[in-house]
Amino acid sequence: MTGERKLVLALGSNIGDRAANLQEAVDALFDAPGLEAVAVSPVYETAPVGGEPQDDYLNAVVVCRTGLPAEILLDRARNVEDAMGRTRERRWGPRVIDVDIVVLGSETWDTPELTVPHPRAHERAFVLQPWSDVDPEAEIPGFGPLDKLLNDVREQRLRRRDDVVIRVPD
Repeated sequence: MTGERKLVLALGSNIGDRAANLQEAVDALFDAPGLEAVAVSPVYETAPVGGEPQDDYLNAVVVCRTGLPAEILLDRARNVEDAMGRTRERRWGPRVIDVDIVVLGSETWDTPELTVPHPRAHERAFVLQPWSDVDPEAEIPGFGPLDKLLNDVREQRLRRRDDVVIRVPD
């Protein structure tokens, strides 16, 4: 791939078999060429942020290398969500799967379809902590290093789930 850069994807699920949903999403994301896995984070259980009362989420982060354009990556993420039955009736509502593009190298995007870096990733422990576990020196362009950002969200409840492991397919 030419023009390779780091891609960070955040995944979350709080409907059905949450662990199986995360694994199915990772399998589907890597089913087509263009992504090279660098690391998959530990899984965390987290309280929902915003929206209506709902069940806790399982969250993980996948760090990749890619030369694919942002539009293709967004299409892939949405296709995975759609194939798994994700609905978008309510903002911040329960979901079978959520696949967010957190960063794509040092690129910035601000379109109606895609904002990169993700506009709320720097405020979300469920993104920052798993990402920091596998890439502790990482930074969110325009927001700063993960360790500093994590200090600002220490009050958010997370529980590492070492009994749940997500793997990239061979």
